[in-house]
Amino acid sequence: MSTPETITAVRPLTTGDADALVEAAWRAADGEGVRGSVTVLDAGGQLLAFRRDDEAVLISGETSTRKAYTALQMDAPTADLVDLVRPDGLFHSLPTALDRPLLFIAGGVPLHRDGRLIGAIGFGGGAPEQDHRIATAAREAAGLE
Repeated sequence: MSTPETITAVRPLTTGDADALVEAAWRAADGEGVRGSVTVLDAGGQLLAFRRDDEAVLISGETSTRKAYTALQMDAPTADLVDLVRPDGLFHSLPTALDRPLLFIAGGVPLHRDGRLIGAIGFGGGAPEQDHRIATAAREAAGLE
């Protein structure tokens, strides 16, 4: 006879976490010399925090949000998904198949606590590699996986 598995609750992403992520992203962006936007979503895809630099291109707000949403839905960094949407890729039609479009450009990173998905962060405004480094640095500075 097997015993029931114990389920441990994981603390969800909080507004305090989101604020810390935004501040960490801001520091990382400053270190990269990038002016952009950062978006933090909770596990349900709801906006917890957003900030756009006064000097950022306007589209960076949309790209940071879509990168975060894509990382959340796919539970993977968007940098790891780019090849999947090429014409010969497994998910080549996925970016246009949904009501809320996904964006397969580096800069979105899922957020985990104790191995569980609790949200995502996206950064837009720099080169894709810079955006990825900024989002990843923010996640690490906040002590998340």
